[in-house]
Amino acid sequence: MAVILLSGGLDSALNLALAARDGKASLALTMRYGQRAEAPELAAAENLAKHYGARWKALDVSWLGEVNPTSLTRKDHALPHLALNELDRMDLATTSAKAVWVANRNGLFLNVAAAYAEALGETEVFVGFNREEAATFPDNSAAFMAALNKSLSFSTMNQVKVGSYTLDWDKPEIMAKAIEAKLPLNLVWSCYEAGPERCWKCESCKRSERALLSAGEEGKRWLLAMGWRA
Repeated sequence: MAVILLSGGLDSALNLALAARDGKASLALTMRYGQRAEAPELAAAENLAKHYGARWKALDVSWLGEVNPTSLTRKDHALPHLALNELDRMDLATTSAKAVWVANRNGLFLNVAAAYAEALGETEVFVGFNREEAATFPDNSAAFMAALNKSLSFSTMNQVKVGSYTLDWDKPEIMAKAIEAKLPLNLVWSCYEAGPERCWKCESCKRSERALLSAGEEGKRWLLAMGWRA
C-alpha cells in the first residue's frame, strides 16, 4: 500500500488511478498552501479519492503561501498566459515557471507524505511528476526524485521511497494513458484559477488542452464537456 500526493490535477490523478489498479492506493494527501485554486483542487482531490476508494486527508500548510507570494498564491499577482505554440519555447516557459514557483513546495509536500507513509507502515509515496514539466520545474524531475529518495533513506526507518507512474511521460502520453485507464476527467482540476470553470488561458490549462487535442475525437469530446471553446 502507498500514500498518494494528490493535487486534484491530471498527473496526480492518474498516479492515484494506477496505484488503485495495482491495489496500492491507501491514503491520498492534499495540501492547502494558499493556492488560488484551493477550493476546486480540494473538491477534485476528495472526489477522486472517493472514486478510487482511497482515504483522503487535506493538510493545512497555508504558512507556505503566506511567506512566498507568487502568482499561484496571490490573486493580485497576474498569472502568465502562454499560447499553444509557445509551450515549448524555453524562454517563455521558464519565465512562466518562475512566476508560479512556490518555495520548496514539492520537497516539503513529499517529506510530509513520507512521514505519513512511515507512520502508517507504508513504504511508497506516489506523485505526479512528468517529463514535460520537468524541463522547467526541476522538482518534477527524475534527478530530484533520486536525490529525495537518498535523503529519505536516512530520514525514514522503513526506507520510504517516492515513485511516479508518469515520470517518463509527457502530457499527451499521460492523457492517452488516462483515457485508456478511464480516468474520470470531469473530476480533475488542472487550472491555476479557482473557477467556477477552467480558464483555458493559464499554462496548466494550455498543456491540458494540447494533450486533449492530441487524443483525437475522445480528447475533443472531453474538451467540450469541460467547457472549452476553440
